[in-house]
Amino acid sequence: MAAGLLLAALNLRPAVTSLGPLLEEVRDGLGMSGTVAGVLTSVPAACFAIFGLTAPRLARRWGLGAVVCAGLAAIATGLVLRPLAGGTMVFLAASGLALAGIAVSNILMPVIVKRWFPDRVGAMTGLYSMGLSLGTAAAAAATVPMTDALGGSWRVGLGVWALVAVVALVPWLFLARDRMNGSEAGGSEAGRSAESDTVTGGSASGGPASGGSVAGGSAAVGSGADASATAEAPAADGTAIPITRSPIAWAMAVFFGFQATAAYISMGWMPQIFRDAGVSASTSGVLLAVVMAMGVPLAFVLPRLAARLRHQGVLVVILGVFGLVGYAGLWLAPAEGAWAWAVLLGVANCAFPLALTMIGMRARTHAGVARLSAFAQSIGYLLSIPGPLLVGVLYQHSGGWGQPIALMAGFMVPQIVAGVLAGRDRTLEDEA
Repeated sequence: MAAGLLLAALNLRPAVTSLGPLLEEVRDGLGMSGTVAGVLTSVPAACFAIFGLTAPRLARRWGLGAVVCAGLAAIATGLVLRPLAGGTMVFLAASGLALAGIAVSNILMPVIVKRWFPDRVGAMTGLYSMGLSLGTAAAAAATVPMTDALGGSWRVGLGVWALVAVVALVPWLFLARDRMNGSEAGGSEAGRSAESDTVTGGSASGGPASGGSVAGGSAAVGSGADASATAEAPAADGTAIPITRSPIAWAMAVFFGFQATAAYISMGWMPQIFRDAGVSASTSGVLLAVVMAMGVPLAFVLPRLAARLRHQGVLVVILGVFGLVGYAGLWLAPAEGAWAWAVLLGVANCAFPLALTMIGMRARTHAGVARLSAFAQSIGYLLSIPGPLLVGVLYQHSGGWGQPIALMAGFMVPQIVAGVLAGRDRTLEDEA
């Protein structure tokens, strides 16, 4: 399971970060305008929001392992088809297929961690986040050199990443076969029941990781329910509240949304900012890789540290300050201090593993984590859709990066506020 988590995480961002360093070549090859390119950089957030809502229902029907396996297959297929596109719409459709696979896996990974490693949420979230950051950075750094080595075609450079997704499928084929039931830990009907309760809110005993009970009993959600905005959060006393009334859920969603906005603006536009400042295409890709690579060590350490704190707000503030300083430097001297700004913004982008850890800590039950994960990530990604698009529009109409960078820095303020509120030592069950 740990190997499967790591391999899956490696494939949850290359579809996005492999595109940024080659965005100019893709735009020329497909005849995209700056505004359309802004739409393209907003597609990941839109797909994550839309398809992420389906993940809990699919998991109830087919099992967590099967859904993640299908998601990895969709990623591989989309990355194979994308380089074959002859026009913008086909390119967007193929990208959407890969991103749909990423979306369902995004939602279910915190649930899998809570389900299988309930006493090691911080450590396993760190492992998963580290793999995600490593895949993100590798795609950003290696895409341009690989493209040059393979003949210079952006189509070949983007298509190579499908091979990595195929490799990640191997362990999940076995996990999908067992449907994430108790067979990996001894096999029992109780394990199957616990797997269902991970996403439905029922109760079971003898879960394979914890060996204890899963709370939620009478707060079970009907078979037709999903983790959309109408889902309910189970309470410790057997009552339930609509998750849309939960201050914790909304604070998590807003915090997740603004950190996702910063991340997708970076992945989509950061190489272009450096290229317009006079930095070469290959170096711009490496700079993006530096931004993402900062998450490799920090994504492993930060969740463990966050899990030991009663209030994670102090970490939110520290990361926000790094981001504000990085954006100020990017505005004042984008080329001269490029490496320093990349490091600072890379530290700020570690709000993502912090958000994942906080999701796991803001509910006591597997069902609560599933609902909070689906709500916070889906609503959060919806909130993040306009950001990359607005950056593209401002860039095209202002003719420079001053206004877009000011917008990026402005987004950091509500991120800090929402993160401090989400970091309080409370759970969904406490609110009920």
